[in-house]
Amino acid sequence: MQRDDMKDLLWFLAVARERSFTKAAAELGTSQSTLSHTIKELEARLGVRLLTRTTRSVAPTEAGERLFQSLAPRFEEIEADLASLVAFRDKPSGTVRLTLSDHALQTVVWPKLKPVLGNYPDLRVELYSDNGMRNIVEERFDAGVRLGESVDKDMIAVRIGPDWRLVAAASPDYFSRRPVPRTPQDLVGHDCISLRQATFGGLYAWEFEKKGRELRVRVDGQLTFNSTIPMVDAALSGYGICYVPENLVSHHIAEGRLTLVLDDWSLPFPGYHLYYPSRRQLSPAMAVIVEALRHRS
Repeated sequence: MQRDDMKDLLWFLAVARERSFTKAAAELGTSQSTLSHTIKELEARLGVRLLTRTTRSVAPTEAGERLFQSLAPRFEEIEADLASLVAFRDKPSGTVRLTLSDHALQTVVWPKLKPVLGNYPDLRVELYSDNGMRNIVEERFDAGVRLGESVDKDMIAVRIGPDWRLVAAASPDYFSRRPVPRTPQDLVGHDCISLRQATFGGLYAWEFEKKGRELRVRVDGQLTFNSTIPMVDAALSGYGICYVPENLVSHHIAEGRLTLVLDDWSLPFPGYHLYYPSRRQLSPAMAVIVEALRHRS
């Protein structure tokens, strides 16, 4: 393969990824006409059409899609290897993008990163908070944060927090009007504050376990949020029972503003883990993040 062929393939990957000559040309720092001419020459050398062009869009042909799927991971590995060479510089630099839940961000990740980032002025961190199950490879995140039981087996997982549990709680005012549930099934008919999952669009079914018996309860109520933090305020205001991480409500329970229920049905599970693709060599910037977040019991 000639040196020009390598450049041409990189330019093809940019067009196939962006589905636009205009965007790809801006990304590559070249003109649209030069880019189009280069792709046409590549197609001529290979003897096969790689892209279908219309006045409004660009899309890979079947052959182009096959080439893209084959080459893209290999060039990503090369880029990761080149990024690792930054280790020879004095200070880590570059951007690290993480996807995580609001609870993980506020209770684990930000408290650990806050005292560290000031030591690395060339390091930039982008924290994307929602409660979805993001595909970090497809969505171009460097890493994600999930509960240990949810991390895919082909990922490297680093524990960043202790085990914890979800608990059900409501205000004393609410329970002055409604009976206290003794079993998870008793939640049916109660006003429960629901959580909508971003990835699947459905309402989270509350999960309980006791003596090896697992139960999932689909609850109902007036309020639904897509974040756990405001659910606590709704419960404090008497709108119903919330089911949230214990550390968000423990002080309210201790001070009597909330009443804990179904305590014996709420068991701990593996805490938060940072995860990233196993085939990627850690960049110095990512290494800083991993070490800052690593759980030390």
